[in-house]
Amino acid sequence: MNQPLALACISILLTATTALAANAPVPCEQMLSDVKAALPAAKLTDAAKAKVTDLENKGIERCKADDDTRADVFCAEALAVLGK
Repeated sequence: MNQPLALACISILLTATTALAANAPVPCEQMLSDVKAALPAAKLTDAAKAKVTDLENKGIERCKADDDTRADVFCAEALAVLGK
């Protein structure tokens, strides 16, 4: 393999690794903590509070199953309802 081609391959691998690391899910425990911290101060209707609680419970379930990606989605939805 010639040197320029080898350098190009290494560069592509490093770029791909960096991109994957940048898109890694946030630890679900942190996201759940953010939801729990925002909930008491939020002024929500009963329906919105029920929605946040449901999303939080789904996030906890996925977090316990070590599915941080899906847990983060549920927590992000809860935070959106909370206005965060």
